[in-house]
Amino acid sequence: MLHPWKLTIDEAGALQSRLACLVEETDRFGTVQLVAGVDISGVRSDGVAIAAAVLLSFPELRLVEESRAEGVPPFPYIPGFLSFREAPLMLEALKGLHGQPDIILVDGQGRAHPRKLGIASHLGLLLDMPTVGCAKSRLVGRYEEPADEVGASSPLVYRDEVVGCALRTRAGSKPIFVSVGHRVSLATAQSLVMRCTLPGQRIPEPTRQAHTAAARG
Repeated sequence: MLHPWKLTIDEAGALQSRLACLVEETDRFGTVQLVAGVDISGVRSDGVAIAAAVLLSFPELRLVEESRAEGVPPFPYIPGFLSFREAPLMLEALKGLHGQPDIILVDGQGRAHPRKLGIASHLGLLLDMPTVGCAKSRLVGRYEEPADEVGASSPLVYRDEVVGCALRTRAGSKPIFVSVGHRVSLATAQSLVMRCTLPGQRIPEPTRQAHTAAARG
């Protein structure tokens, strides 16, 4: 573990800024045969949330195994600090997988974050593994609406820097927002997300199945 989780807001922000300098935005992984997806449920009335990790074969996208972990999030919900709330449970769920993923798709931001360290980048550093941020909504930046065809994309720009892309995975639907997590380039991240998204679906299969598993309660 690189750091404790119980931090003040100022401490957490400073940590994000320091860790952001360690993120690698170039491809550093071998052949992809297994892809993991990770997501977390909303908090129940008893304060407990459930994180789920799934492992899929690639490129077939067949479910190999899943793992879940539950507990009380250690940090309040504050935009921009999601990893301090959700990452501990996600790490536990990923630890429960017997197989070793070659890359992990995370339901959340990577570089597309105010301090360039969203939950996908944070997890990537903690695990020293390639990760990709696949968010359903935008946190920061501006973009032009991509063409209404599958695979169309446009750059997501924040403070004059490309931090991700808006990617149309299903015609007639809102784009998703893809960004580098760690040890992967943006071009590869975008290509991988498309290859992990089944026809007619908006969300990549690894994170879609992880969401379903987490939501089972």
